[in-house]
Amino acid sequence: MANHDEPATSGRNRRCAATAREGSSGSTEPTLLAGGNPRIAKAEGDAPVRAYIEAMPGWKRDVGRRLDALITATVPDVRRAVKWNSPFYGIGGQGWLVSFHTFTNYVKVTFFRGTALRPAPPGGKSEDARWFDVREDDLDEAQFVTWLQQAAALPGWVTSDIEA
Repeated sequence: MANHDEPATSGRNRRCAATAREGSSGSTEPTLLAGGNPRIAKAEGDAPVRAYIEAMPGWKRDVGRRLDALITATVPDVRRAVKWNSPFYGIGGQGWLVSFHTFTNYVKVTFFRGTALRPAPPGGKSEDARWFDVREDDLDEAQFVTWLQQAAALPGWVTSDIEA
């Protein structure tokens, strides 16, 4: 059965998508990049993150909504932004804690100081960051919340647009 939330384009066309699709209401919907990752302009605040999540295709939209709800419930006064076509979550004065990114078969969740988390998320070999992949119906919410609580107690990843 066809999934009407997934773009009906060939792999090459999906990878090379350069223009927005026209929605049924006449509004312009975000372009889906390779793997169905929404192309959302870099911006601070709740609105661009909501736009990213609502543009996630198929079951990944529900994963994005659940991740966002768990982050905002677990981390008081969390700051949200879209950077590099991914939602970012951080704490002012502390830095960015976590982000996620849409791929064809999963949603990748990255903790910027993941090596300091216990147990550390299983993915990654960078000096600090660690990640895990969420496939349909396999988000371990309890573990994710535990990691969020730990990450919120650590210095985050600092960029020029979030105070250290």
